[in-house]
Amino acid sequence: MTKQTILGRVTQLAKANINALLDQAEDPEKMLDQLIRDYANNISDAEQAIAGTIGNLRLMEQDHQEDLAAAAQWGEKALAASRKADELRSSGQTPEADRFDELARVALQRQLQSEKEARTAEPVIAAQSEVVEKLKTGLGQMKGKFSQLQAKRDELVARSRTADAQNRMLDAVKSIDVLDPASELGRFEDKVRREEARALGKQELAASSLDSQFEQLDGVGDTAEVEARLAALKAAS
Repeated sequence: MTKQTILGRVTQLAKANINALLDQAEDPEKMLDQLIRDYANNISDAEQAIAGTIGNLRLMEQDHQEDLAAAAQWGEKALAASRKADELRSSGQTPEADRFDELARVALQRQLQSEKEARTAEPVIAAQSEVVEKLKTGLGQMKGKFSQLQAKRDELVARSRTADAQNRMLDAVKSIDVLDPASELGRFEDKVRREEARALGKQELAASSLDSQFEQLDGVGDTAEVEARLAALKAAS
């Protein structure tokens, strides 16, 4: 995995709009669970890749320091050889002095090579350091987004369970609504009322029949009185 690919993935995931993703999901809870798994895997991959990138940077920094140290050491060797050559030449030992001057030249060439390698590494190290900082920032954002995902998932599950409980309660209340004329209780109440009305009708009918019987008894009494009085008149005459 290249640095560009790592940086691109970290940046893309860190900028992901969770709410937009949820709006497009048929089952937000399942999508959040999948996002959490994907994020956990991506964070693990990013951490390993960033660790490798940082390791490479530290090796380059070590090499750069070694080049700088080598340049300084070769400079010291060149100075020592040059001074020795001057000392030998002043004492008339020209061939030996020339040999030390040649050693000084070799040391200076090594110094120049080390300095060149150090200068060449500096912009690479600077660029790599910038990439590492961006990767660290992106990784921190990913971890923040991961915590946000987990919190969103817990919130969504709690809201879903609450809504489900409310719906089940409302359905239960609706099924026993005594004010609903179409419900079983409503039909049973109508049946009771009809039975009560029929009982009232029977009571009224029975009372009417009894009154008629008493009226007939009153008529029989009047007829007997009339017959008695007629018999009394006939006896008097």
